[in-house]
Amino acid sequence: MAIPQATIKKFNLPDGREVSIQTGKLAKQADGAVEVRMGNTMLLATVVSNKEAKEGVDFLPLSVDYQEKFASAGKIPGGFLKREGKLSDHEVLVSRLVDRALRPLFPDDYHADTQMFIQLFSADEDALPDSLAALAASAAIAVSDIPFAGPISEVRVGRIDGKMIINPTKDQMKISDIDMIIAATADNIMMVEGEMKEISEGEMVEAINFAHEAIKIQCQAQIELAQEFGLKEKREYSHEEEDDTVLEKEITDKYYDQFYKIASNGLADKHERAKLFKEVSDAYFDALPEEHEVNTGLAKKYFKAAQKKAIRNATLETRKRLDGRALDEIRPIWGEVDYLPSAHGSAVFTRGETQSLTTVTLGTKLDEQMIDGAMHAGFNKFILHYNFPGFSTGEAKPNRGPGRREVGHGNLAMRAIKQVLPTPEELPYTIRVVSDILESNGSSSMATVCAGILALMDAGIPIKAPVSGIAMGLISDPKTGKYAILSDILGDEDHIGDMDFKVTGTEKGITACQMDIKVDGLSSELMMEALNQAKAGRDHIRNEMLKVISAPREDYKPTAPRVVNIEIEREMIGAVIGPGGKVVQEIQKTTGATVVIEETEKGGKINVFAVNKESLDKAVSWIKGIVAKPEVGEVYDGKVKAIQPYGAFVEIMPGKDGLLHISEIKWEKVESLEGVLEIGEEIKVKLIDIDKKTGKLRLSRKVLLPKPEKAE
Repeated sequence: MAIPQATIKKFNLPDGREVSIQTGKLAKQADGAVEVRMGNTMLLATVVSNKEAKEGVDFLPLSVDYQEKFASAGKIPGGFLKREGKLSDHEVLVSRLVDRALRPLFPDDYHADTQMFIQLFSADEDALPDSLAALAASAAIAVSDIPFAGPISEVRVGRIDGKMIINPTKDQMKISDIDMIIAATADNIMMVEGEMKEISEGEMVEAINFAHEAIKIQCQAQIELAQEFGLKEKREYSHEEEDDTVLEKEITDKYYDQFYKIASNGLADKHERAKLFKEVSDAYFDALPEEHEVNTGLAKKYFKAAQKKAIRNATLETRKRLDGRALDEIRPIWGEVDYLPSAHGSAVFTRGETQSLTTVTLGTKLDEQMIDGAMHAGFNKFILHYNFPGFSTGEAKPNRGPGRREVGHGNLAMRAIKQVLPTPEELPYTIRVVSDILESNGSSSMATVCAGILALMDAGIPIKAPVSGIAMGLISDPKTGKYAILSDILGDEDHIGDMDFKVTGTEKGITACQMDIKVDGLSSELMMEALNQAKAGRDHIRNEMLKVISAPREDYKPTAPRVVNIEIEREMIGAVIGPGGKVVQEIQKTTGATVVIEETEKGGKINVFAVNKESLDKAVSWIKGIVAKPEVGEVYDGKVKAIQPYGAFVEIMPGKDGLLHISEIKWEKVESLEGVLEIGEEIKVKLIDIDKKTGKLRLSRKVLLPKPEKAE
């Protein structure tokens, strides 16, 4: 059988590196399949969409899965099974990035089950695959017959010494002060997510615009690939019942004003608003005769549309929000720290109807999170977990562990906070922050950032600066040109708005962001206006946080463990460990401290961890005694360890014995040590010499005694 001929399209990144997209060779039974290659990184993206939608489905059942094969990096997975299993958090986060870029561009009435599968089959650290995943996904759709208003692409933007870089390497990312993933069509920005080292709003917009120029080239390459491969006619489908314009007009004309009135009432309680909105539609359906010809499915659709239109118009026309706030007004805030008596740090942060109870736990190096992935391996000293139980929104639902949403929200908060944490050298703790959302109505991820910072300060962690976060929204009308930028959005405003924009930062600048845009043609000027309004909101929230606790506590809680790092020379590692671990085990057993020893580039590092200061001090003193170097001329409190005819061996430091020769015990001549010294006796001695060849220590006791006067 002849090898099939592939269709290949190539383009270059701004720095000259080549990217190729290939189709027609692999996975030909999928609706669309492409291979994307950059350097030695190779991704295979496949898309399959059913021809018909399931009955009763009124949304797009799209699943996006990104998976990194361990073989791509020449690795075998850890664990008992030694195979790829459930997606890692990193893979979930990449899947979410791709999903958020693709989903808005499928037709609103397309409801067929659709699966996008992106797999990393070959890895190259100089060509990070997550910045190529959306390009591969979009290209797979481009060569298929699936309806899609693309193409799109994503790129990563880094910045080194003020210079922007598209898709930087792993080494470049270590020194970059920006790490942003931007998705866009050739015309419009779709999605932004990333972390930054306190950059300005203008610098962020500059990075987005820089990314868009590169994305335009990638979108054009997909168009040309599809044309050269044989552009397929998009499939015909009918996943929704035909609209009933008479019914739509009847519902809109009769009930729009009622929805508008509720939307303009300024009710702060979301449950009360929801009840009033529901009563409008319930009255209609309850009044229908038992035998009627009204299509209830379409009627519900038109009620939702009328309600959405009324809320949007009420906001644009009255310049007031659903809950009565001004456009830039932040909901009331209250908080408390030290809420949980046994936690190492804790805080409650409440903004309106959103509340987070967050804890901080301090641990040792043994508590670090181990990362075992194809592209990412190592240890993580800062962990942030986010939990979103059903009761936080008044729902009864089973707790089945964190889903993709929880992973994504926790990651955003983690990226926001980690920019202000001390370095591992400055703070030897492993830190775990857990945010439990107890109430939710708008941006619980930003509440997690605020509560996390308060809890860290309560724990005594010396953060560089407090970080606050805010969720922004946008409602716009392209016909009239009216728009409203909303600060601290409600859940209802998120659902009906044109933009969901979360941004975190210190007084100095932005540390993280996440933006999803649902409207075409968001200008840089409007984006800057939204960012500046967000900054004012962040400043207000941060000031409210500082009323709760103004600075990190000067000391850790009594319940918190104590940690000390000791740097030692490489050749001293064995002395601390001892034969078969005898010495370090004795230190731990005697003092109750935990001692972790690791070899570093500079030598050795010892992490001493204890639940109280007394245990810590004992262990540290013991270790310092082992690694300390004896100095000639110093006086030591020694202990007699052994007696020989020619002298005694005296331990002056843990594990360091010196010879106290019989001639150095007294000024008077000593014939025998019997009755002069005993094993275990504690005596003061002076180190008088260290043999340069053997390192043996010579001690003297007599030099510390008064010298007898000579007889006349």
